[in-house]
Amino acid sequence: MKKQTVIILTGPTAVGKTKASIGLAKAIDGEIISADSMQVYRHMDIGSAKIKQEEMDGVPHHLIDVLEPDEDFHVVKFQVLAKKAMQEIWDRGHIPIVTGGTGFYIQALLYDIDFDENEKEDMYRKELEQYAAQFGAEALHEKLALVDPKSAETIHANNVKRVIRALEFYEQTGKPISEHNETQRQKESPYQFVYFVLTDERQHLYARIDQRVDLMIEEGLVEEVRSLKEKGYTSQMVSMQGLGYKEILAYLNGDCTLEEAIYTIKRDTRHFAKRQLTWFKRERDVIWIDKEKYNYDEARILDAMLEKIKNLEKREEQ
Repeated sequence: MKKQTVIILTGPTAVGKTKASIGLAKAIDGEIISADSMQVYRHMDIGSAKIKQEEMDGVPHHLIDVLEPDEDFHVVKFQVLAKKAMQEIWDRGHIPIVTGGTGFYIQALLYDIDFDENEKEDMYRKELEQYAAQFGAEALHEKLALVDPKSAETIHANNVKRVIRALEFYEQTGKPISEHNETQRQKESPYQFVYFVLTDERQHLYARIDQRVDLMIEEGLVEEVRSLKEKGYTSQMVSMQGLGYKEILAYLNGDCTLEEAIYTIKRDTRHFAKRQLTWFKRERDVIWIDKEKYNYDEARILDAMLEKIKNLEKREEQ
């Protein structure tokens, strides 16, 4: 049976995925599925660098503004929503373009990874949550580093939920979750796909990150977080752990100055971009699009992507 086609367009934060994805969608009659763990939330526009209605330029977008900030969003929920959106897009005779920087989500969708998800609350999970509350996220992360150093490298200490999930998996199976994920990664994708990773010279990317954070502050990030806080959203929620949100919340709670919060957002976003690139380098069948090589010319970048997609179509016909 002929596999359905899906296009992946990803890359580190602030590299310019949004603009590139619109150009690509218009050229191939595509619809965009967001693979972003923050843009899924309503009322969280500035800090998540959410695409604005006018920037969409008529291109349909999916998995944006579908949850309230007090709802949990994780990889299994992403898989369910993204698969549903893909099917609807194919039914319309269009091509799904999965765009966003959450590499873990993209991998899970592309290779249909089974997480053996065990959603029931158990004593061990509660124990780990209490441990994190008492001793801090770093101490919990150290626990993970002891049993699964590979996962500890790729999961940030602040991502307490994923750290707990990895420790739970080890407790339940006696195996590191990284080993399980590695096995799942070897699966063949059920889709015909082209996987683009947009990249840029590191110093240029870091300068763009700093500019973006300054723009977020100008556009009203502090007011956005203040409004979320007034609605009762707290740092305990997954959504409020997002980059930009937890730092401004700390400022609003009097734990640091605004200057310190901005400095931390910039620094941690640069670290995040570095981790994203490390992730994409480990992925199979990736086509790197280095913006510098194309002299930052959007039209040339689009042409290069269209050429690769055309090659996929030719292979399908053979």
